[in-house]
Amino acid sequence: MRTDWIAVADGVELAVDTWTPGGTNAASAAVPPDAAASPPPGAEAMPPLLLVHGLASNARMWDGVAARLVEAGATALTVDLRGHGRSSKPDGPFDVPIVAGDLAALIDELRLDRPVVAGQSWGGNVAVELAALHPDLVRGIVCVDGGWLELSRQFADWDACRSALAPPRLLGRRLAEVEGYVRSAHPDWPESGIRGVLANFEVRPDGTVAPWLTYERHIEVLRGLWEHRPSTRYAGIGVPVLLVPAGPDGRSSTDKAASDWTRRKRRDVETAAAAIPNARIRWLAGDHDVHAQHPHEFADVMLEMATNGFFA
Repeated sequence: MRTDWIAVADGVELAVDTWTPGGTNAASAAVPPDAAASPPPGAEAMPPLLLVHGLASNARMWDGVAARLVEAGATALTVDLRGHGRSSKPDGPFDVPIVAGDLAALIDELRLDRPVVAGQSWGGNVAVELAALHPDLVRGIVCVDGGWLELSRQFADWDACRSALAPPRLLGRRLAEVEGYVRSAHPDWPESGIRGVLANFEVRPDGTVAPWLTYERHIEVLRGLWEHRPSTRYAGIGVPVLLVPAGPDGRSSTDKAASDWTRRKRRDVETAAAAIPNARIRWLAGDHDVHAQHPHEFADVMLEMATNGFFA
């Protein structure tokens, strides 16, 4: 794995990890041996795969997926978006079109040959915006439990959205406390996913943590997501789109609250799929961060779509 810092805007450099087949990739052990598979037919012709994290996340959340992809012969790139991880920390702007523009500049600077771009949650909305504004730069997009997020439909106004979705204040908490909570909250996650979550924080010499994305910038990113209307982009997307929603068992739940939530998600996903000219839906059982929870399963979905001609 090679890390580069690429200038994409004035004062903004993005940290990008490039994972290549046969290279020394730090998370290659993250994929369980029984999850490894022979490269699928046509793997040698697969396009590059650019993996984009969600709000308050980071590139390391994709380590397990990237490791599986390179085992199958693909080249994968993971990126820290502006304000996140190792990338530049401007005070703004953080609206979705600006962040999509960062990715367009990144693809251009790296001279990537029309990658497939996968974005999770907020990153899915960014991928939708990228595909709509720069269709010549991408071969297709994958929206992982996001891409259809329209917070203005869920909350009466911005103040209600901010009140409900503002992040916890973790600055100054002990690393051991944070790690203990992460492990207890995600007992079925692989180590790559746990380490990915912990990479959201700077660890200070005294053993306390500070989120790489500050509270104030988090609110600015959230405001940008609140203002984004992906439904206005659907009809104009000219590249293939794979929608990968996550649910308690992939489709439904016996718990009423979870069932209502899943029904709303299914409605939003199916509305998006109906409006996008070339879209498919593939449900996965898991958490919102299903790519970190089940990296080999998600990677295999991407490999299948990349080799069966969907993104041709």
